[in-house]
This record gives sequence, structure tokens and C-alpha cells, in this order.
Amino acid sequence: MSESSSRPRKPAKPYRRPQKDPVRFLAFEALRAVDERDAYANLVLPPLLRKAREKEGPEKFDARDAALATELVYGTLRRQGTYDAVIAACVDRPLREVDPPVLDVLSLGVHQLLGTRIPTHAAVSASVELARVVLGDGRAKFVNAVLRKVAAQDLDAWLVQVAPPYDDDPEDHLAVVHSHPRWVVSALWDSLGGGRAGIEDLLEADNERPEVTLVARPGRATTDELLDRESAVPGRWSPYAVRLAEGGEPGAVDAVREGRAGVQDEGSQLVALALANAPLEGPDRLWLDGCAGPGGKAALLAALAAERGATLVAAEKQPHRAGLVAKALNGNPGPYQVITADGTRPPWRPGSFDRVLMDVPCTGLGALRRRPEARWRRRPEDLDTFAPLQRGLLRTALESVRVGGVVGYATCSPHLAETRAVVADVLKQFPDADLIDARPLLPGVPALGEGPDVQLWPHLHGTDAMYLALIRRTG
Repeated sequence: MSESSSRPRKPAKPYRRPQKDPVRFLAFEALRAVDERDAYANLVLPPLLRKAREKEGPEKFDARDAALATELVYGTLRRQGTYDAVIAACVDRPLREVDPPVLDVLSLGVHQLLGTRIPTHAAVSASVELARVVLGDGRAKFVNAVLRKVAAQDLDAWLVQVAPPYDDDPEDHLAVVHSHPRWVVSALWDSLGGGRAGIEDLLEADNERPEVTLVARPGRATTDELLDRESAVPGRWSPYAVRLAEGGEPGAVDAVREGRAGVQDEGSQLVALALANAPLEGPDRLWLDGCAGPGGKAALLAALAAERGATLVAAEKQPHRAGLVAKALNGNPGPYQVITADGTRPPWRPGSFDRVLMDVPCTGLGALRRRPEARWRRRPEDLDTFAPLQRGLLRTALESVRVGGVVGYATCSPHLAETRAVVADVLKQFPDADLIDARPLLPGVPALGEGPDVQLWPHLHGTDAMYLALIRRTG
């Protein structure tokens, strides 16, 4: 027997069962739901957080754990494009050949390494442990190897490596650095105009966590009531808006729980207010919200109408969304009606309404702060899908308003194909309709452009990128 073979072998390390971290496991579950079911994180996260609190108990899953889980999910989704480029530089195969669950664990780990202050060793070890729980020991070794490569550089160094120089390809550079698909960068830049600084500010704003904004529904709640808490500050532009500082919980506000106030972006409030305050010729008795679901604008419009003795009709094509509208309007001090109806085949007579709002379905590119996964889910061909519907709904709106009445065409997208192109095309069919200047109806709001329509921006106004055109029927 040789000397080497006579040496005692080192005892094998005992197998250690992987330990499930409830925070990172929850974040992984949310990412899988977004990927597998095309779910939205803002709809998936709340029930997952409630489930974790109930299962683990408040001592093992507290508010800090919920905040970390939320940051891991939203941060990973917002930066997915950048992180994909980094991961691609650290693996020996195309990303499409990496199993999606493995890629989700890697992305969560990369966000902890490059997008948070979590120490490197903790980010790697926690991610490998998550991989052991959800993927098994074999693939956990792959995760460990990739993340150790990622940890060798910080985010700035990685961006120099994986993003093409701006001078060579401005749009691709911005797409990688700011984690937006190239076609979205191009579309936003076309709509915004200007040079590099403006588009970079916009893309950066899309990657910031948005504030929670409340609306005090007139006649039902006041801003003073909503401001009666440490986390609350007045809105910037809307007289009914209150912003909650980071960590503010809408569900803790009595008026929100009771439906007298709601969660509503200030841009959406401004759209409703501009339509409500547009000067009219003749009576002001009957208003229409022609695409009312899920009910935020309808609730504000109904409250404003009630103050003037007017009635709002809220129409929504999808029955379940019509139910949400009815819930939002429940308790309104004045008369209103919620109906399930297709806005392109309306059950009402032409010329029935004094004011009409059509907030049309769209790509949602104006709300990428709130729904970061939408940037990866949408495709340029989606514009062709929405185009006929948007034009049909605007035609219905113009047919539904009386002579002298006002239509508001709104969309939560700044894409020119969904905004000015739609308005211009439809107005060719209505020679007796004219654009009116919407800017004076947003008093105090700066940087509204040359008009007469209005485009709001996250980086300029702190709102979603809402678009509004006001149109008056003249004959």
C-alpha cells in the first residue's frame, strides 16, 4: 500500500438542508408569476406579502422585510435589461438557453450586488441559498459561479463593458444603461424631443420608485383630513392631491378604507380636472366617462359633477371592471350611473352629453415607474392593435357630445402614435370640431409645451406620462 493511499481521508461534510429565506423566496415567487402568467407585480405582491405575514408571523416577517421584498421585485424588474446584459457577459451560453427560473434567481442576485447596499458576501450567499431551495444544489453551483463573476465589478464598470458607446449608438447605449427596450427609448425620445439630457432624465425617472399619491374626492373627504399624518405632504399641482412619503401606507388612511379618498396619480387627477373645468357653451348637466374602469377618474369626475348638480354616466366594457367602477363611485353625494357598455357601439344617443372623457386603452408606456414589467412585455406591433380601438373611441366621444360640449381624449402613453396621430386622424373626419388649449386648465403646472394639447412627464412633473387633448364640437 502506498504512502498516499494510507493517508486518512477527510470526513465528508454533512449535508446541510437549504434554509428558506422568506423575503427572497417571496421575491422569487413574484418574479415567476410575472414571467409565467404575465401578471403585474403591483397585483401579485400584496397577496404574497399578506401570505408571508400570516405564515411567518409579524416577528419573522415585519415591515422591513416587506420593504426589502418589494425593492427586490421592483428593482429587478426595472433593471432587467441592464442585468441581462451583465449576466450575458458572465455565462457561456445565450441567455435564451438559461432556464427562466435560474435567470430569475440570477437577476435577484445581480440586483442585490449592483443595485442595493447589501454586502457582497451576503448578496451572493443569500442568492445561492435561494437557488438551493428553488433550483437544487447542482444549479446553485452555477448561480454561485456567475454571481462571483458579477461581484468582481461595480455597476459603473459593468456599464462601460456591456453598453455600446453613446457616440456609436445613442439609442442602444441608453437602452442598456437605463434598462429600456431600444424601441421604447426611440419612441420616448421622439415624443419628448430635445437632446441627450432630457431623455436621460426621463429614463432615470422611469426607474425611480414613484410616490403614492392620494386624491380627496370632493364632498367626501378633504386634503386637510389626508394631511393629518406625518408621512403626508400636499400634492404639487392638483388641489385634491396628497403625497405619502416613503413607507406611507394608503390602507392605514381612514378615508381611503371608506372610499372617500383613493390612490390616484396626480397626472390622472389633472386630466379629470382639466375636462371638468373646460369652459362650456350652454347647459352642463350630463357627463360621460366612456372608458371608466377601474374607476379612479370616474370617482373624481362624479364628485365634481355632483358639486354642480350634474350627473356622471360611467361606461365600461368589461363587467368585472364595471364592478370596480361601481365600488369606486359608491357613496358619491350626487346622482351617477354605471353601465356595462362597449364605447365603440354606445347604447346612448348621439349628442347626449355636455362633457365626455375617453381615457383609451394603450400600451401604458407612461406608467413604467409603476408597472416596470410592461416595458419588457410590450412590442411595437401592439401599437397596431390599439390604433383602431383608440380612433373608434375618440370618434364615439365626438359623436356623443353635443354642439358646444367638450371631449377629453386621454391616454397613459406619450407615444406619438397613441396621442397626436390619433387626434389628427380623427379630427379630419370632424370638420366641426376644434382643439382647445388645455394648458390654462392646468394652472401652475410648468413645461407644458406649445399646446394646445398637453403631455405630462415623470421627470418634469413627477406624474405618469399622461396625454390630454381637449376638443370642442362647434357644429
